[in-house]
Amino acid sequence: MYLSAIRVSLQIFLLTSTVLCVSEVYKLTVTPGNGTTLNIRKVKGSQCTVCSGTGRSQQCHASLMLRDNTAASVEFKCSRPQDVFSVEIVRNIECTAKSCNGDIIQSESDFLPLLDFNRTFTWNLKASSTPQVFQIDFSRTGLRQINLSESCPDQHTYTLQAFQTTRKVAIGKYCRTGFISSAQVLDQGSLSLDVPAGQKLQKAQFDVSVAEKIKSLAKIKLILPEGTSSSELLSPNYPDTFPDDDLMEWCFQVPTKHTAVVRFLNLTQPQCLKKATAVEYYRGGRAEVRKLTDPQLVQTEGDFSLTLKNCEMDRRRANSPGLALSFRVSVSRTHSTVLCSVDPRAMKGFSLYIEKLKAASDCEMKKNSVPLQTITVPSDGLTQLSFHNCLPLDIRVVTTKVIECNQLKDCPKHPIPLVVPTLPSCLPAPLSSVTWTLRAPPQGTVELQSPSFSLKQSLPGKPCNNSIFIRVAEDDGTFVGNFCSQGAIQKIQIHTNVSVTVSNMDNKPLRLSSKPVLTASLRGEINGNKPLRLSSKPVLTASLRGEINEGYIFFVSPKKDLPILLATPGWPEGMKSYSTVSWIISVPPKMEAHLMFANLSQPKCNRRHTNIRVQRIGYLEKDYSRREDEEADSEITVSENFYLNMSNCMPETGHFSAITGITLQKNKNLLLIIIMSVVAALLVIFVIVLAVICVVIRKKKKQMNHQVSIYNPNGTSFLPGHNSFPKTREDNESHIYASIDDSMVYTHLLRKGEEMNIYGESDTYQSFMGQKDPQESSVCKDTGAEDLEVGVYQSFPLSSQQAPTLPNRPLSHGQSMVDNHIHCTEDHSKEEELSPDVRGSTDLGLRLEPEGGN
Repeated sequence: MYLSAIRVSLQIFLLTSTVLCVSEVYKLTVTPGNGTTLNIRKVKGSQCTVCSGTGRSQQCHASLMLRDNTAASVEFKCSRPQDVFSVEIVRNIECTAKSCNGDIIQSESDFLPLLDFNRTFTWNLKASSTPQVFQIDFSRTGLRQINLSESCPDQHTYTLQAFQTTRKVAIGKYCRTGFISSAQVLDQGSLSLDVPAGQKLQKAQFDVSVAEKIKSLAKIKLILPEGTSSSELLSPNYPDTFPDDDLMEWCFQVPTKHTAVVRFLNLTQPQCLKKATAVEYYRGGRAEVRKLTDPQLVQTEGDFSLTLKNCEMDRRRANSPGLALSFRVSVSRTHSTVLCSVDPRAMKGFSLYIEKLKAASDCEMKKNSVPLQTITVPSDGLTQLSFHNCLPLDIRVVTTKVIECNQLKDCPKHPIPLVVPTLPSCLPAPLSSVTWTLRAPPQGTVELQSPSFSLKQSLPGKPCNNSIFIRVAEDDGTFVGNFCSQGAIQKIQIHTNVSVTVSNMDNKPLRLSSKPVLTASLRGEINGNKPLRLSSKPVLTASLRGEINEGYIFFVSPKKDLPILLATPGWPEGMKSYSTVSWIISVPPKMEAHLMFANLSQPKCNRRHTNIRVQRIGYLEKDYSRREDEEADSEITVSENFYLNMSNCMPETGHFSAITGITLQKNKNLLLIIIMSVVAALLVIFVIVLAVICVVIRKKKKQMNHQVSIYNPNGTSFLPGHNSFPKTREDNESHIYASIDDSMVYTHLLRKGEEMNIYGESDTYQSFMGQKDPQESSVCKDTGAEDLEVGVYQSFPLSSQQAPTLPNRPLSHGQSMVDNHIHCTEDHSKEEELSPDVRGSTDLGLRLEPEGGN
């Protein structure tokens, strides 16, 4: 990111070839960066010129300007152009109403071939929109102002200018490392850095932003340090005159319990035509105007600002003086003595420890009139303390309390609230941390729990981003871990005495809270460097429990889409020999835990083995188990609540430690079951629909494909393709009609029932036995049957209106043959429709197959 910013903001130019010096000719090929201007100017009288281009197009001048990624071949017509020319690299930065399009970034990359030249890096800044003020932040390094005749130790000299309508005003000349933290300039200005020949450019970055509107030409802010210090400042254009009727402002941030003194060192006043010169102080919300000849501020506390005002000067006479001022601001500690009386009854069993942090500070602590570097106030007896010139950063205040019981039956049945005590307000520093020492009976267990939030383990590179900070250690000093809020650990059980230290982050005071931060069993300690805030609510609750089988047990309830990291006790150091730790992980329904073992360190064991084991709760079989001499899987997945157990051996070399990452995901097996169930249901529905379609199609085919019955004069009827012998009449129900299908009636073969006389008084089947008597022949003589042709099928050309009525008899399913006897009729009007062959035959002869189907 930093290198990218360098390339964008200050990649002034790119040198694409090395320097070539041949017989008083010095050549370079340069390419200025985007938005960058490169000026090469002659600073000494000489015949040497700088040329650009090649061949006949080459042009030589006393100066050269290159712009915006324009590659050019530069040639100096002398052997040592660095003694004649200087190089200026210019970049423009413009600010709108909300932001600026770049920062001031110093980089020497790509500038080494110009190392022999005197170089000036200039950043022109312009605030084109209201409020028309830009700000440069120097807080990373700080600046200090120097006289024009002075030079900086590191040979890096900065010059800040403000551009007015008619001229440029030099705000000041500065060196690195000082108390100036920022500068605000109205409308337009520039910051330039001069680096002499042979001096490498030091990397630095100054942020540029938009500032609030100011009334002065510029505004310089200084942050004065604690202790004794001073800073000298100069008016713009010093030692020349400050511009007519203009303002210049300096703001000073003074540490607490410090006083500031303003002293004018050198003052030159002008002859004024209008208004008057003055200095205005603004402090504590009030403004105070003083003349330049009046006494200035002495022993003032708190932040203040100083504004220098010029008048409209009389410059009609030559060499008339103008306004020029140099002054010094000095800061020192306030000398005071604070007396403090500590009552142990208000401490509620806590002991108070006060430690002097800086041996070289002016702070002096006394207990009962005896000077001490460390003061211990016991929980019994009134103690008189005194503090002389002690600041909050000079001392550290902590409290401790011991909670213990000798037998488990004597331990409190309910959790013990761990509440931050209220300290006397006379102490010069707030409470930094509170430590509880929890001592359980033999074979006892300390349980830590927060009733208001879940705990998160703080790991290197994964710091806590909230105020509370909890450090847990064993009674012998063995580190267990650092914890904070907004995690997934519900409670911690430790099979030994424990100390728990609670503190705030970033050295803030520890405040009281009516809610317990943790629930602690045995000994709990909370360590930290931040002052604690007072609160009437318990920070922690402590419980003393019975013996547990493991050295440490953590109860963890992960949340969806919130990965957690669990480290072995003492991380990054290894676990103690033969120690064990278990995490009981609760997995929500329809979810599965994805475990990843990272930063796993295995020792070479002297006795026993290390082991990492995963086992679901309620199951006898292990889901995962590995020793130090086995290759461990990097990832596993568990779908139910489970134990994660790790145990150490007696290491010969190395140590055993691990970090386990746990992420909840939707149960893939459950999803697979759901998908398979849906697929199975769809398959069943498909089979049912297919069966219904097949049944409907079969039924329609039955209706469309009519069976064909064939007349057999030998008395045997059968269906085509019927391979079995037909049943006898006694074995079937062919003579019983349940229904009559019109499509099975061969009306074109029958005459009217009354005319053919085919229905008798009995429905008994009469097989055809041949002709017995001419008078009983089924064909009458006077019908002309003898003219019929034997062996040829002749249809009866009867219309649908002449079709005979059908008897009410059921259709036989075993044998669908319909037995018909053809009888004579007295209607001779139809004889002409029969062919002569049919009429001439009285013997039908053998059975003939029909030629036309039905």
